[in-house]
Amino acid sequence: MRLPQARLDQVLDRFHEVEARMGAATDGVEIVRLSKEHAELKPVADAVQGLARARAEMADLEAMTADPEMAAMAQDELQILNDALPGLERDVALLLAPRDADENASAVLEVRAGTGGDEAALFAGDLFRMYSRYAATRGWRIELDSATEGDAGGYKEIIATVTGDGVFGRLKFESGVHRVQRVPTTEAGGRIHTSAATVAVLPEVEDVEIEILEKDIRIDTFRASGSGGQHVNKTDSAVRITHLPTGIVATSSEKSQHVNRDKAMKNLRVRLYDMQRQAKDLARADSRKSQVGSGDRSERIRTYNFPQGRVTDHRIGLTLHSLPQILEGDLDPMLNALIAEDQAARLADLEAEFS
Repeated sequence: MRLPQARLDQVLDRFHEVEARMGAATDGVEIVRLSKEHAELKPVADAVQGLARARAEMADLEAMTADPEMAAMAQDELQILNDALPGLERDVALLLAPRDADENASAVLEVRAGTGGDEAALFAGDLFRMYSRYAATRGWRIELDSATEGDAGGYKEIIATVTGDGVFGRLKFESGVHRVQRVPTTEAGGRIHTSAATVAVLPEVEDVEIEILEKDIRIDTFRASGSGGQHVNKTDSAVRITHLPTGIVATSSEKSQHVNRDKAMKNLRVRLYDMQRQAKDLARADSRKSQVGSGDRSERIRTYNFPQGRVTDHRIGLTLHSLPQILEGDLDPMLNALIAEDQAARLADLEAEFS
């Protein structure tokens, strides 16, 4: 893709303008805002400048080919640059392509048992364990917000906050219906059962300006459920907040009612913000006819087939015969393929903009 020079110049001009304003700014709020924009622009500016240096060097080498004494060396170096240039241009194009504003955000992870009774709850537990192991490999921190255990194990519902750099950008494609095909431990006849669990990944964005009026919410307290023992609440300290206009519910079941109210309000803001995101994602998906990143969480996105040891992502038609490794948290092969598909769609959007 040949990027318009005017677009590249625009990026560098803005980067230098932000640098100059940072040096002159005295207001704390403005300094923070400029610093954030500078951090976002710097990788783009560095890539643009690297591309400009490569193009300038190519022009110099092409001029050197006219010199009989330098022609052979210049041709060799020119070939190396010619091979590298498409990659440099693609890197810049990806940085310029429309990107998710919440790419680097932490996230709220929700896993719920779907159809399949006890087996669905066990599968929800398997999925949460898979994400927990993956988070550990990337150095992310998981904090449990609330959980309702299944009667035979696993979870009917489990909600946790995953904190770290780029959490949402890597996990956002996990939202949707996950289906499992396996023989339950309770099945004496060895028949394969199909059950499902739903996953939702919501960006946890700082300073989200979502106005919540007191008249629009109902706050209830209740006793948290659990498997028994010293960690189960003996008082009604768990909090449920219902947003009446939308019907969105946020809960938290720590030991402190004060902490639970704060966490539930935070989670409610996350859900209201995510509702706005979904509308934008669906509109964008309709315009480019892409399922990846569409925000439609009712769609079956993946099947985990135990008898054949395979995992299939239906959005991109990818099948991996490494089910045990994936359930142990080796998600990168699947996530990298989904991210590559999304990048291709974003590059297509950029190309259409320049055409």
